[in-house]
Amino acid sequence: MTNPQDRPLKIAIFSDSALPILNGVSVSIDALISGLRSRGHSVHLFTAAHRGHRDDDPNVIRFYATETPWTKGYPLALPPFYPMIGRFRRQHFDVIHTHTPFTIGFVGLRWGQSHDIPVVSTYHTLYDKYAHYIPFVPKRYLRYKLAKHTNFYYNQVDQVITPSAAAKKWLDRHSVKKPVTIIPTGAVSALTVDRAEARSQLGIGPNQKVLLYVGRIAREKNMSTLIEAVALAFREDPNLIFMLVGDGPSRVECMSLAQELGIGDRVKFVGFRPRNEVDLFYAAADLFVFASMTETQGLVIAEAMTHGLPAIVVQGGGASAAVIEGKNGVVVRNDPAQFAHEVVSLLRDEDRFETMSMHARHSVRSFTRDDMVSAVVSVYRAAMDPSAAPTPQAVLR
Repeated sequence: MTNPQDRPLKIAIFSDSALPILNGVSVSIDALISGLRSRGHSVHLFTAAHRGHRDDDPNVIRFYATETPWTKGYPLALPPFYPMIGRFRRQHFDVIHTHTPFTIGFVGLRWGQSHDIPVVSTYHTLYDKYAHYIPFVPKRYLRYKLAKHTNFYYNQVDQVITPSAAAKKWLDRHSVKKPVTIIPTGAVSALTVDRAEARSQLGIGPNQKVLLYVGRIAREKNMSTLIEAVALAFREDPNLIFMLVGDGPSRVECMSLAQELGIGDRVKFVGFRPRNEVDLFYAAADLFVFASMTETQGLVIAEAMTHGLPAIVVQGGGASAAVIEGKNGVVVRNDPAQFAHEVVSLLRDEDRFETMSMHARHSVRSFTRDDMVSAVVSVYRAAMDPSAAPTPQAVLR
């Protein structure tokens, strides 16, 4: 007889952010959906419509959405939402999983409460670090309201998932009392990309060493520190070049800074690339550099490490938690001089670099996508049956 705890689940995922938007949340959700379906679970995604995008997945339900001047590239779902509730009810979901405490996440919470369906929510983002995107509202007041909303929302759900200890600490500070389980996004095996071919395709010379950044180019990513550090490293090593894969509201500002620092000839702003093209840049690079202190997890750092790239990161938040100091990378203060020193010294020490590269690959293999899915499903079952405890907290190491 089949154990009821093993039966496939019907899961509704609610998120304001999902592919084709490319960020840590959307990548994490896509990996989770794929992993859940590979285990036989049925998953429906409720998210915002994206102009010009057509889904090939019939289980994606999109609410009407529009862009605003301060949410460019991130469509904002608008009411009424009830026209979709018939499609929701017909599925008889076992559990709802929200990935945002805002518009669509709130719809998921309310529909779960009104239909007596347990709700799990993942806290992905330190939202107060993004307060500068909301115009006309005093930042101190906005941060206060975000703190109050964080407390309210996550105390309404049955179980909370967060990708790092840093994010859990933030929830503790906001007096979230519901059970919290730490589950990082599991590493996906890197696509096999030949390094020599990748470097040839990207026009990288045989003696050049590539520093790589992947992510949004935005104020909260601490880009000025990163570019200033790179400029200092360039003075010490004439073979260094810097590639930035991604786009964002600070791109023009960062390009101007690179020009002012006199490093424009050795910096390439690649722009946005679809996820399946980013592996080409990882394969061609030598070292991953990341200065953001607002992450809840180091997802792009883990992606880089699947290609054997050690990482130099600034201390703070979940990004630095992805680095095992001295093993697969180096954690530095928010200081361009120290950052540059570690970049140059690591690339000059071939034995140390090769050892870190080996450890980088090993560290991300220790927590896979399958591990992530198993942990998430255990949280779902704990939400459905409060007597069942989730698996122990997972830590990416």
